[in-house]
Amino acid sequence: MTHTPYMIEGADRPSRWLITCDHASNAVPADVAGGDLGLPAAEMGRHIAYDVGALGVARELARLLDAPMIASNFSRLVIDPNRGEDDPTLLMRLYDGTIIPANRNADATERARRLRLYHQPYHAALAALAARRDDTVICAVHSYTRRLKGRMGRPWHVGLLSAWDRRLSAPLIASLRADTALGAKVSAETGEPWCIGDNEPYAGHLPGDSIDRHGLQHGRPNVLVELRNDLIDTPAGQTRWAARLAPHLIAALATIAP
Repeated sequence: MTHTPYMIEGADRPSRWLITCDHASNAVPADVAGGDLGLPAAEMGRHIAYDVGALGVARELARLLDAPMIASNFSRLVIDPNRGEDDPTLLMRLYDGTIIPANRNADATERARRLRLYHQPYHAALAALAARRDDTVICAVHSYTRRLKGRMGRPWHVGLLSAWDRRLSAPLIASLRADTALGAKVSAETGEPWCIGDNEPYAGHLPGDSIDRHGLQHGRPNVLVELRNDLIDTPAGQTRWAARLAPHLIAALATIAP
């Protein structure tokens, strides 16, 4: 059976929003190393294989915004859909201290095959969804680990990533930071001060990545939302954070001229 490289929900929803989830799944198709990259289940459940909790947030956020959602259906360790086709990290051999056995000896032919079967169909489908309206706005949903091996902890609850087009990210950051009620709720839940990152925990642009390819190159307003994955590792957390983000996204978009 052929492995479908993406999933779409709500394709006919009318909103100008398009919700994307590039790292939604830790699935390894059967035709990639027999469906096993050589990692134990515990490693495949980590952030190195997919963005923990991001799919649940993306689904609920799309529902709340009455927007279509597209998500990958293969692990980022198969081939990373949020990298350009010439990016050296497109096919990872080592990630956060973990060697990926099935990728160690993957050659250019295998890399091209995975591009053709998984990366390129995902982006073709994303491009078609983005082109359904002239005024599409993209919100990419990701998650990140609280601590990389051997690194300092990351204090941010939410990071908003952007490149030079900050039409959406700037008012979104301002709206979230001004929401004292939200800050109080998060502080009570986590015992930490409310912390929102602006291009944290890392910079929000790589040439050829998903936002560059489908947002920046077409002049579409865009933002990449990074949620700390310990906050969204349950269905309840995913629903809660989608509900928190939705009104702020709506408010931020209202500041942009149609």
